[in-house]
Amino acid sequence: MSLLSVAARNVLRNKFRTFLTVVGAAVAVLAFVLLRTVLTAWNVAADYAAKDRIGTRHKVSFILPLPKRYIDTMREVPGVTEASYMNWFGGKDPKDANNFFASMAVDSRTFFKVYDEMVVSPEDMERWLGDRKGAIVGDVLANKLGVKIGDTVMLEGTIHPGPWQFTVSGVYRATRKSVDRSQFIFHWDYLNESIPERQRDQVGWIVARINDPSQSAAISAAVDKIFDEKDIQTATMSERAMNLSFMAMMSAVLTALNVVSVIILAIMMMILGNTIAMGVRERTREYGVLRALGFEPKHVRLFIIGEAATIGLLAGVVGLALSYPIVELGMGRFLEENMGSMFPYFRIDPATAVAALGLAMVLSLVASLIPAYRASKLSVTDALRRVA
Repeated sequence: MSLLSVAARNVLRNKFRTFLTVVGAAVAVLAFVLLRTVLTAWNVAADYAAKDRIGTRHKVSFILPLPKRYIDTMREVPGVTEASYMNWFGGKDPKDANNFFASMAVDSRTFFKVYDEMVVSPEDMERWLGDRKGAIVGDVLANKLGVKIGDTVMLEGTIHPGPWQFTVSGVYRATRKSVDRSQFIFHWDYLNESIPERQRDQVGWIVARINDPSQSAAISAAVDKIFDEKDIQTATMSERAMNLSFMAMMSAVLTALNVVSVIILAIMMMILGNTIAMGVRERTREYGVLRALGFEPKHVRLFIIGEAATIGLLAGVVGLALSYPIVELGMGRFLEENMGSMFPYFRIDPATAVAALGLAMVLSLVASLIPAYRASKLSVTDALRRVA
């Protein structure tokens, strides 16, 4: 038996108080893991963005369209190996208007070449190319809508009002974490032919693959230089930079989440510190007896710090045990299915789990430093006179 093992056993001397402390700290760990996972998942699209892909949009705003003819010029830029275009459609499920998912009209000849991480079987691709009203849907969206190949899907247009009919031609799966698996992809030609003539032959943005990722900035600058002489100028950037520009709109929210996660850590330290201080006060006379028997101040400190480390470890383990079913299996699945465009991959990062467990122990140790120091400085006579 060692001093640390004795200190660990002291945790169970007041089981009810220890239980409440561990539960309170575990809830703080759960909240910390949740917030950090939100931040990590929010950055997935940028962290896993393709390095050999660039995006071109209207220079003023992403919501303004570009002339379709720009795609021909784009394909002639040195370094560009393939280019495609798309329009945000904004379709909604008429049965459930709150069911948000990305719906886009794309160039059917090149889209899946540029986004080769979206895998479609040859049979599904052939079926899609042969059907003007065909659509390719993500596997997550297909499960949520309860549709299969051959089913008819009706969407209610928001940007282009009215009912739109589609036939599910295939289902795509993703090989990269940054891909939203809840997208609804259909032919740009179908959209272009169905809208008023004054709105035709316009695209939302252009995406291109390049032959040398290290030249991404130079190729982007070359593209914008070409279109600087046109009637509509462009802003071209890497896929990572484009994704970061979207996230910048939520920078205030992300900053707030960072601040709240720090506050949660402070609350957890106060919870642990209060329990440790109460235990020290209750056992002051015992520490006096130990000192009278020959134990040194460092031994008293070791008792208190060891007990605090045990509580911190228990809180971290319980908090992580709660986090995986609640954050990853519960909330994670919900966000991937309903907000896949913002959270395509919502999982607890191993670094977050390690940080949560480590911080729970470190904060418990920090919280124990002052009570341990004060207890070790008490004289034997004062400790024996103390009444908790």
